[in-house]
Amino acid sequence: MPWFDLSEPELQDYRIATPEPEDLDAFWAARLAEADAAATPTTLTRHAEDAYGAVAVYDVEFSGARGDRIRGWFLQPPGARDVPVVVTFIGYGGGRGLPVEHLALPAIGIASLVMDTRGQGGGWTTGATGDPGRPADGPEHPGVMTRGITSPETYYYTRLMTDAARAVRVASELDGIDANRLGVQGTSQGGGLALAAAALQPDLVKVCHADVPFLCDLQRAVGLTGEFPYREVANFLSQQVDLAERALDTLRYVDCALLARRIRATTLMSVGLMDEICPPSTVYAAYHEIDAPKEIAVHRFGSHSVPGAHHERRLRHLRATL
Repeated sequence: MPWFDLSEPELQDYRIATPEPEDLDAFWAARLAEADAAATPTTLTRHAEDAYGAVAVYDVEFSGARGDRIRGWFLQPPGARDVPVVVTFIGYGGGRGLPVEHLALPAIGIASLVMDTRGQGGGWTTGATGDPGRPADGPEHPGVMTRGITSPETYYYTRLMTDAARAVRVASELDGIDANRLGVQGTSQGGGLALAAAALQPDLVKVCHADVPFLCDLQRAVGLTGEFPYREVANFLSQQVDLAERALDTLRYVDCALLARRIRATTLMSVGLMDEICPPSTVYAAYHEIDAPKEIAVHRFGSHSVPGAHHERRLRHLRATL
């Protein structure tokens, strides 16, 4: 892919132009309070002990937005006691998959809570959680970008980000965990959710890894790239012209570049300068708003993927910070 976005010097100076809603903090405080009030106890059921041996794997169910039950996996390293934990969020269209896909962290002594993605999990990896209130209350093939987009209260990503914030709270309360050593991570949509979770739970999240993150500088993204998933919004508004202002206003409430101002975690991000799915300027928009120790891995020829070497960089970073 060509370099289609801003030049590298311009990226260093770029800042999000979208104004932050005046009630952004109050809005999210209300969403989290609502979810906490509706929460019921987390359940953990041992999974496939014969397959995973010394790594204890649990099928998790916890309360997310509105008290909706969200599935996940919890993987404990052998002999786990007061160990750090990282919450992992999944990319667009995917779900929690199988535990075998998430063994890297337990292998280096870090527990892992993998959050399933409501109403997705019908794409590149499987899911088990629906988006309650819809006729199809189970995994689905996306898109979800315009689901409830005319109001921040009804928008799909409001629910999903609330799930992510609740997952952090749940992870901090699990047995064998040192809640003072908690991180979040994800790629693409998962990277956006990692930023959102770190912003919404700043007292709990100590480390944030967000690779080629989605959901940043949304108003710029939907007009800059013709790639999906952002194209879902552009296609929708090309016909629903009377809803454009309401939809764009809703996106301000879930824009991770605006939420990033609340992050206090040590943060490692990555960006591909040929990424047409999550354009580089939108990633930098979030990065520049973080007022905490941070670094960004810049892959000049990278598209919407994470180079193999960066996976090891993330593991080193987690071992050094957690």
